[in-house]
Amino acid sequence: MTSVQTWTDRRRGRLGLRFAAAALAGVTAVALAPTVAVAAGGQTGPAERRPRVEGQQELRDLVARGGTTAALAEIRGVDRSPWRGAAGVSDLATGQPARPDGRFRIGSVTKVFVSTVVLQLVGEGRLRLDDPVERHLPGVVPNGSAITVRQLLNHTSGLFNYTEDTRFLVTNEAELEDYAHGTWRYRDYRPEQLAAVSAEHPPYFAPGQGWHYSNTNYVLAGMIVRKVTGRAWQQEVERRIVRPLHLDDTVFPGSGTGFGGPHARAYLDLPAGPADITRLNPSVVDAAGNGISTTTDLDRFHAALFGGRLLRPAEMAALTDTVPDTLPGTTPGMAYGLGVLRIDLGPGCRPAWGHDGSLAGWSTLLLGSRDGERQFALSYNPFVGRDGSGGAEPVGSLVAKTLCDPAAEAGAGAGAGGPAAAAPVPRPVPTLPRTGPDLPLPGLVTRS
Repeated sequence: MTSVQTWTDRRRGRLGLRFAAAALAGVTAVALAPTVAVAAGGQTGPAERRPRVEGQQELRDLVARGGTTAALAEIRGVDRSPWRGAAGVSDLATGQPARPDGRFRIGSVTKVFVSTVVLQLVGEGRLRLDDPVERHLPGVVPNGSAITVRQLLNHTSGLFNYTEDTRFLVTNEAELEDYAHGTWRYRDYRPEQLAAVSAEHPPYFAPGQGWHYSNTNYVLAGMIVRKVTGRAWQQEVERRIVRPLHLDDTVFPGSGTGFGGPHARAYLDLPAGPADITRLNPSVVDAAGNGISTTTDLDRFHAALFGGRLLRPAEMAALTDTVPDTLPGTTPGMAYGLGVLRIDLGPGCRPAWGHDGSLAGWSTLLLGSRDGERQFALSYNPFVGRDGSGGAEPVGSLVAKTLCDPAAEAGAGAGAGGPAAAAPVPRPVPTLPRTGPDLPLPGLVTRS
């Protein structure tokens, strides 16, 4: 039978692994199991002398053990050329293999694009990070004169996350059926409506006195972009980022339900059989999670952003200035900047910078090094309602292959005059905190 559990804990869920039906927001930490050794190689020789780093086995494992129908990934900067691969099927009915160049919903990775545009406007002198929200959106936000643009971008505003409102939650069998086969996924929203839902609730804390991941913050950031530029945030992202970087498979569809390119389908596991939930109206997440992209485009964007091609040094410093971990609500192991998160992976590994995202049936992870030299983009399709906990190890291994250096794991005997380099020692990948599921089904669908 299928059971629906109402959403009772804002931080519940196993990001990237068990979204059962994604609920927008809440912070979750996934403890990744010890991984297989990262790419074996020589002592400290150049990258091109190491065996090629690829993740095909991890993608197969993610599909086989992670409750996932399809998985796509690209790794850049570890060898001389990128590696890109796919596993699983794009369509359960036909068995068509998943394509490495497939498009997918990126969820909250959209926030990185929006924050970048806001910071470009700051660099142009068209707004300031310390501007009160009230200056740009008068009357829209309760206590808007005490909340700054910076506090929107780093989630210290205290504003209620509108997607935690019961109107966005599936709480019974009838609503679940409506989500799977009815009109639930096609409801259209304007950003002003979403902001108004948030305004009906008291804040979590006074501005600047805590940290709580809230999609409301980025809906408001998108509204500010429109107010300052006279154009929708989607148009500004396309004009300033997508076209200059030739991100030809990246779109922000507004209310559009389609993809406009090859893609894997998303499914909900029901007693009557898999329900195809690929199409939805993403206006419900607006500037907090509206985007569609590919692993290649996301890696290219990450490389340009952290390589200094999109922001001036002052704005880049602001982007990576993270919230103090002394604030209530912050998550151990994760630091949040202005639309980007940092995860410290431990000795021998570069800190990971990027973001995650998840809609019902879609999970995305974009991470890379602060210097813009290495990137890792992953998309997979959790079979909503099935246990995906077995996917932790392959995801951890992919992260390690991208950001952990094999030379750091060689045995002490390696070196001039010593024996051949020892094989790398398997190392546990640290806990990987992530920001939270992005789109409703906040009730967890479980099979028994």
